Amino acid sequence: MRKVFAFLVLLSLAACGNGAAGVGQSSDAKTIRIAYQAFPSGDLVVKNQGLLEKALPDYKITWTKFDSGASINTAFVAKSVDIAAIGSSPVARGLSAPLNIPYQVGFVLDVAGDNEALVARNGTGVTDVAGLKGKKVATPFASTSHYSLLAALDQAGVKESELTIVDLEPQDILAAWTRGDIDAAYSWLPSLDELKKSGKVLISSRQLATAGKPTLDLGVVSTAFTQAHPDAVDAWRKAEAQALNLIASDPAAASKSIGAELNLSPEETQKQLGQGVYLKPADLATDEWLGTDGKVGKIAENLVSAAQFLKDQQKIDAVPTLDTVRKSVYVKGLPDVLG
Repeated sequence: MRKVFAFLVLLSLAACGNGAAGVGQSSDAKTIRIAYQAFPSGDLVVKNQGLLEKALPDYKITWTKFDSGASINTAFVAKSVDIAAIGSSPVARGLSAPLNIPYQVGFVLDVAGDNEALVARNGTGVTDVAGLKGKKVATPFASTSHYSLLAALDQAGVKESELTIVDLEPQDILAAWTRGDIDAAYSWLPSLDELKKSGKVLISSRQLATAGKPTLDLGVVSTAFTQAHPDAVDAWRKAEAQALNLIASDPAAASKSIGAELNLSPEETQKQLGQGVYLKPADLATDEWLGTDGKVGKIAENLVSAAQFLKDQQKIDAVPTLDTVRKSVYVKGLPDVLG
């Protein structure tokens, strides 16, 4: 009910003309509405250091925190967001029926490693994924963690019907965990570190990636916005590339900015950064990831594979074609635009 209500609120805001990228938007509108999530990434460096604001002083830029990719997809449907940090699994859902959201992947923020994992609470007696039969497991539905949980169960030969999976956001997972209401959870940093303090890691997204089920955190842009404001999209990609360079060259400085956004110490943040995989800007324009202008990379195949898995799990109605997904990868100007 909460998600339905949120959708209606967002829809009403869009209908009232609150959306800069909504129907009837003027190409002269100088507004960028960014959806961000509270996990360690270069996106938080961009936000904290005001990199985009410095690059685009004529734009009014608003940052709104979202707790999951599902809620971000709802915001895109309501035309109330232009750019977002969102996981590859919800993007695969968004590009598939019935949502068919008109947005494009323009950046790879990180590749999930040990920064997302399935943890069983101490005292439950669960020591492996197969031991989850008959247990209650929490994860945010339609997230990369939800996708990874389903992949882990499939790998272990456990049917979804053999356990209870509940839809909880990361902070709600922590509360339910503390009360003893759930036996395990698949979640991400920074809440994941709290779960580990009184639980056992059963499998991480790094291990699942090795087994052929990788998950990513992506930067996506409304197609309407890319058409109306291509220069602003270029500035956004350059700012995100600058943040990736800082993570690689000066992780302590990056951790200071990210930690300020997560209310964590730089030391805690740097430890969490070490659990993820952050590409170099030059990597984004290779065949392995986004590709180049005129030749989309393997990220399109990754998203189709994720959609096929979700279809097999009866989570979406239909799988988009590879050609459709390739058109949903924004490679204009690559690699030069990254600087």
